Amino acid sequence: MTREFETLQKVAREYCDLIEAVGDDEKDWLKRVVKVLPQLHAAISVILEHDEARGNPLEANLDVRFSLFSKLHQLLGEKDAYWMEYDLGHEECRSGSLADDLTDIYCELKQGLRMLEEEDADPEAVLLNWREGYKIHWGRHLLDAERHLYELSSRGSL
Repeated sequence: MTREFETLQKVAREYCDLIEAVGDDEKDWLKRVVKVLPQLHAAISVILEHDEARGNPLEANLDVRFSLFSKLHQLLGEKDAYWMEYDLGHEECRSGSLADDLTDIYCELKQGLRMLEEEDADPEAVLLNWREGYKIHWGRHLLDAERHLYELSSRGSL
């Protein structure tokens, strides 16, 4: 296992622990999310520079995903929805969701972390799956979440 993968694994675990610790103190929790997302982005970016091997994105447990999404959506309230580039100009047409972004990132990373805890763990398979999943799915969620959180922060709304 490379140092870069160990770093990604550490940040993935920190992110998942933070998402699992979501509670009533949304303000401080959201500020911690703002700090960990760029670390996650940096860690996966280093991995993407080194290897072009392909993996398979991991499929999320839809029941767990929906439960977590619902919890985050309720906690974030008005901070959840944001404008996407193709949205119409009506307030109710905002199609971006921070809860959805954070949930999708969590589900892919958590599944990989669970795989790493198994007795016959294959770190290389987890790495390849995270890389491929990032490229086709959760990378977009990561960028959208970072962008929305930046907007909230710049308006003093965190």
